[in-house]
Amino acid sequence: MQTLDDLFGLTGEVAIVTGGGRGIGEGIAKVLSGAGAKVIVAARRANEVERVAQEIRDAGGEALAVPTDVTNPQAVEALGNAAIKEWGRLDIWVNNAGGSPLQVPLTELPKEEWDNTLALNLTAIWECTCTAARLMENGGKVVNISSIAAHMVIPGSGHYSAAKAGVNMLTQTFARELGPRVRVNCIMPGAVPTEIMMQAMGLKDDDLPGLEKFLNLPSGRLGTPQDLGAAVLYFTSNATQWVTGQVLAVSGGQ
Repeated sequence: MQTLDDLFGLTGEVAIVTGGGRGIGEGIAKVLSGAGAKVIVAARRANEVERVAQEIRDAGGEALAVPTDVTNPQAVEALGNAAIKEWGRLDIWVNNAGGSPLQVPLTELPKEEWDNTLALNLTAIWECTCTAARLMENGGKVVNISSIAAHMVIPGSGHYSAAKAGVNMLTQTFARELGPRVRVNCIMPGAVPTEIMMQAMGLKDDDLPGLEKFLNLPSGRLGTPQDLGAAVLYFTSNATQWVTGQVLAVSGGQ
């Protein structure tokens, strides 16, 4: 009979978290570290990933900050190799980097924003997962962060929804093609008031109680980065050795 540590502990494993400099990615990185993983925190803003990595180290964990633009294939390759160079292995890759700052009807959406949204939210996940699969010599786990927008019509976010719907299908296809050596699963977050969500919806902190009341979620509150980190821990732990190709809404019941 496995203990809880056997089921949910990640001691000795090495994880990469993209988009890890703030918000959901920061929450994921800290939860994985708390479970014993060594974590590479990756995002575009060097000061943010350095801060998160330092806070993990201050809490007794092991972390490395690697500033990375996941839309650059060479940067993705360097990110994966950083794990091998630092710790000699790669076990977990969390594709969290993503988002779009615009809410615009599709007929008014600039072509450049369409291209940028797909590059960051879809193509980069394909690139990162291919890199992860190649470097996970002893097998591993990939978790993609999608969005409930993948299966909800949100006027003004059609470009983002299309990309995230693609992520869901990438997850299922990769799971079939990479199994059993690599497990691939996906999480669809609901309303988590991160910086990019607030920007896209034109919200301020004072607006959050009204949003919470409007959504009237069965869970009774908006989400937190730790809520998503816990779900990622589930998918990357031994508790889910028989779970792959799944897309899980972590949305408070939305």
